[in-house]
Amino acid sequence: MPQLRVALAQANPTVGDLSGNAELVVRWTKHAAAQGAHLVAFPELFLTGYPVEDLSLRPSFVDASRATVEALAVQLAAEGCERQVVVVGYLDRRSGAAESLGTPRSSPQNCAAVIYNGEVLMHYAKHHLPNYGVFDEARYFVAGNEPCTFRLHGVDVTLGICEDLWQRGGPEQWAREAQAGLFLVINGSPYERNKDDLRLQLVSQRARHAGATLAYVNMVGGQDELVFDGDSLVVDSGGALLARAPQFEEGLLLLDAELPSASGTGATIEVGSGPLPPYEGLAPAVAPRLDELAEVYGAIVTGLKDYVLKNGFGSVVLGLSGGIDSALTAALACDALGAERVHGISMPSEYSSPHSVADAEDLARRTGLNYRSVPINPIVEAVHGQVSVSGLAEENLQARARGLALMALSNSEGHLVLATGNKSELAVGYTTLYGDAVGGFAPLKDVPKTLVWELATWRNEAARSAGAVEPIPASSIEKPPSAELRPGQLDSDSLPPYDTLDDILDDYVEADRSATDLVAEGFDAETVNKVLAMVDHAEYKRRQYPPGPKVTSRAFGRDRRLPITNRWREQG
Repeated sequence: MPQLRVALAQANPTVGDLSGNAELVVRWTKHAAAQGAHLVAFPELFLTGYPVEDLSLRPSFVDASRATVEALAVQLAAEGCERQVVVVGYLDRRSGAAESLGTPRSSPQNCAAVIYNGEVLMHYAKHHLPNYGVFDEARYFVAGNEPCTFRLHGVDVTLGICEDLWQRGGPEQWAREAQAGLFLVINGSPYERNKDDLRLQLVSQRARHAGATLAYVNMVGGQDELVFDGDSLVVDSGGALLARAPQFEEGLLLLDAELPSASGTGATIEVGSGPLPPYEGLAPAVAPRLDELAEVYGAIVTGLKDYVLKNGFGSVVLGLSGGIDSALTAALACDALGAERVHGISMPSEYSSPHSVADAEDLARRTGLNYRSVPINPIVEAVHGQVSVSGLAEENLQARARGLALMALSNSEGHLVLATGNKSELAVGYTTLYGDAVGGFAPLKDVPKTLVWELATWRNEAARSAGAVEPIPASSIEKPPSAELRPGQLDSDSLPPYDTLDDILDDYVEADRSATDLVAEGFDAETVNKVLAMVDHAEYKRRQYPPGPKVTSRAFGRDRRLPITNRWREQG
């Protein structure tokens, strides 16, 4: 059987940086060529970054993508990679398409280019366009309807792009009809919790249906709310795992595959000579998968790091209250950026307990981040001197004084402000606009409160296992949560226990269960009605909250979109 050395380049592009992404293609291809790879594959829309959203509707951006892929082909040959076949995702357009209402302007297409010997030999346009969850591809792209199979060293290779794997028909069937030896799928598949290794199950199933070895290369890195976890893999035609890349790490997954000789008539181009002389293959690598909490933590670190660095910030600043949310956010920031780039600000008020201030100081010592104290009483008193406030307005004034201090430091010193609120608080509106909701990024935006505690405990256990200092003070994990905006205040004064709250929120927010459904499941009707009303009323706050990395199956933002002006209310 013919052999091919396949390299899957699990790399991290930046949206809009066409020249920088092209340089990544050259660098990783040269690395693959040095290791004897015959075929090098890059993820979906790699040259433009993914997702490009409405950039796809700008003809100038499409033109720049088309020019970049042509120039890349020439550069690869000039850099000594003319004998490697490179498959890379880029943005193109359907030629000759007339403008019409109901189709994206200029008919952009999500494409893969096949590059060899200084030329773009052929391209493939994505056939299945997802239009659910975080995906709006029917808005941005025109679907392709033509197969793409080429012959490389005696092996037929059929291409697919991401959603083409998740839907039956199209590329999977084309690979089968072409009797392809390799079904190569390039992907921009975001991470989410509790997929239960659905990706491997799906790839194995599609490989069996196609009757071909299936190579799946996925993007890695963060792009706004989305995090791509890599986890590239190869399975044989029977669905057995051959090789797998680590999660959340850039790198090459190399595999020597013995593949069936080309016998079909599906290939339209033959690349290179016939089958290669037999050679000794590399031992395949199968990276172990992370456990569930390590995955979630890694996703947040990846999303935070890339948001900060890709947007040109050198450091971050956040409020340190001594509570669990700010403590976990600080630990995540230190792991993502290094403690020297993290600035923690204690902002005590007259209601701040001594142990909370002490816990903030303890966290700063444990992590080594930059720490200072900025008491907010003078700011609060200055406002009191001009505006008479009391009750909830007075509580919110304290939060807004803290937001004012953080934004002043951000503007004067160039830090990005991190909001520290969690998904449970955001769901029920326990955030103060222009107060604790200020910031450019919210690492815990999609992390329910119960998961915050789990992640904090996991992070400390990981440090202990490594013989390192536990970053989060035990008292921050153990003490009852409180905003400390009035004497003796606890979250439990106005919310059900967080395990109950998160259980209700999971059903309502993630699964769209009705109030009647929840009561039928055994939840108290009064509690259900109260929580659901709080969620519905807080939509206007969520619209104004910073972006944060998606880790659950349904995050606030691009995943869950509801009208602000809305009189529909669930009643159980």
